Amino acid sequence: MKPILTVVLAFSLSLLAHSQERVKVKISTNYGDIVAELYDETPIHRDNFIKLVKDSFYNGTLFHRVIPGFMIQGGDPVSKEENPQQSIGNGGPGYTLPAEFNKKFFHKKGALAAARMGDAVNPKKESSGSQFYIVEGQVYDEKTLTMFANRMGVTFNKEQQKAYSTIGGTPHLDANYTVFGEVIEGLELISKISNVKRDKNNLPLEKVVMKVSLVK
Repeated sequence: MKPILTVVLAFSLSLLAHSQERVKVKISTNYGDIVAELYDETPIHRDNFIKLVKDSFYNGTLFHRVIPGFMIQGGDPVSKEENPQQSIGNGGPGYTLPAEFNKKFFHKKGALAAARMGDAVNPKKESSGSQFYIVEGQVYDEKTLTMFANRMGVTFNKEQQKAYSTIGGTPHLDANYTVFGEVIEGLELISKISNVKRDKNNLPLEKVVMKVSLVK
């Protein structure tokens, strides 16, 4: 009887582990592929991103705003147009998402987060329905992190301090923008894309086109 129970238990644990795997997406660009996983703890953003990917919403859109040492931003459907009728950076699917701040997730290098309008017109810090950014950031020393913490009225935990002082990130964005995933493959491409030649609005002079798909 014991061998049967052992097999059943092992199978059940295997199913549980499989069910707990995070959804992964591949962002393919002319510079290579970036693979990111989506957090289950931010279900509204996760499910919305999955829906847009399944609808091929992102295919043909651009990384339209890239800033070295900061981040790369994309997901605006207006960027698909050859000659946009409105400035790139203001488009979306026609809705916003409520913020899903979680202290577990922060703006370390490779963080996948939702872009949004500024506080003056968006006091609830609601996220864009489609635009997102991937953090490149910078490495900060203890003194600078303390300055950020005092200015923001927060305390960075040990995990945050370690990440920001080693791989880097953008700590000043924490608790202001929803982080809903992170890059697990292709981290080096963030810097490659952020450092392309760009115009005064940080739009790459040579288009960085994306195609986003679910990783099965």
